[in-house]
Amino acid sequence: MRIVELELTALTGATVDGGWPQDLEAEENLHTLVRLKSEDGLVGMGSCFTSGKLVEGAVELLWPLLKGESAVEPERVSDTLRESTFWQGRGGSVEHAISGIDIALWDLMGQACGQPVSRLLGGVYRDRIRPYGSMLFDEPEPLREALEATVARGFRAIKLGWRPFGRRDHRTDELLVRTARETVGEDVSLMVDAGGSEQFWPHGVNWAKRTARMLAEYGVEWFEEPLPPDDIDGYAELTRSSPLPIAGGEVLTRRQAFLPWISRRAVDIIQPDTTKNGGLTESRRIAGWAYDHNVQMVSHGWNTAVGLAADLQLAAAIPVALFVEYLTPCAYIEDLLDRPFELDEEGCLEIPSEPGLGRCLDPERVARYTASERVFR
Repeated sequence: MRIVELELTALTGATVDGGWPQDLEAEENLHTLVRLKSEDGLVGMGSCFTSGKLVEGAVELLWPLLKGESAVEPERVSDTLRESTFWQGRGGSVEHAISGIDIALWDLMGQACGQPVSRLLGGVYRDRIRPYGSMLFDEPEPLREALEATVARGFRAIKLGWRPFGRRDHRTDELLVRTARETVGEDVSLMVDAGGSEQFWPHGVNWAKRTARMLAEYGVEWFEEPLPPDDIDGYAELTRSSPLPIAGGEVLTRRQAFLPWISRRAVDIIQPDTTKNGGLTESRRIAGWAYDHNVQMVSHGWNTAVGLAADLQLAAAIPVALFVEYLTPCAYIEDLLDRPFELDEEGCLEIPSEPGLGRCLDPERVARYTASERVFR
């Protein structure tokens, strides 16, 4: 069964502000859908956390290597793309594009085999998991309103990140965290993401240590990206002394980039992003290393519904998985599929057991958010 077509769809119109200094608008294109078609007529779907123009450029490089390849050998095919593009890729946008292709390949193989991707990844450890609603910090009153709305939608875990946290002073940071805890109560898990991958991040280890102590007082589950993403020594020092778990790794691509962070225990929780770090193939390998080193893994997912579907299959197939990230509210998650994901009464998501990723894109819904399309044959 061979691959005969690849289609790219750049998403626009509902892009969620990421907290970046450049104030992203809804019309910005940050996510690109990938659809692979086999000669048998099966269609696998993937997603890249990268703009359509960058993915299109990468696919122009990759398509001659992918066309006619097997649709049921995702690891070998993805590795071939990666190994064949070292001189023009080795991370960055080329790896992001490979990520979306890899997810689509796993979806294709699952459909061809009549099995969910989780079983093909090694087995099903769980059939549901708790998502955390991922959202930005805000001033106290709008923050309170947003939190109340998120809890009302059924979330029992919430991660707050980026501005204005860490951008003013310690007193403001504590006010925001106190507001969050008072609003959601003690029964909702809270996580805090400082957003240390923002350009020219000014804080170092001493700031992170002090802030970690404050967060621990409010029962925060973990402290994410408190330092610049290349400061592995700072992370290792912080992780050894922090009273709560330290998380990071969302900007890394290729499994090799994750190995020193895991082997050095530079974080308690490693956070690969399946839509840019190499896909399910690389994420499964990273998860294995993390488990062997007793490091927790929680996938990063500033995502689409396809990315979330992939993260759910991965979470089912790894021995220890506590959460998946669920960007909310987000039309790219909640308004693209034939059947949307729904939280149960305990704030959990059922992990699809149907073949492949277990969900399909709704063409009419996707058309609402399509900025551009490109088909490779």
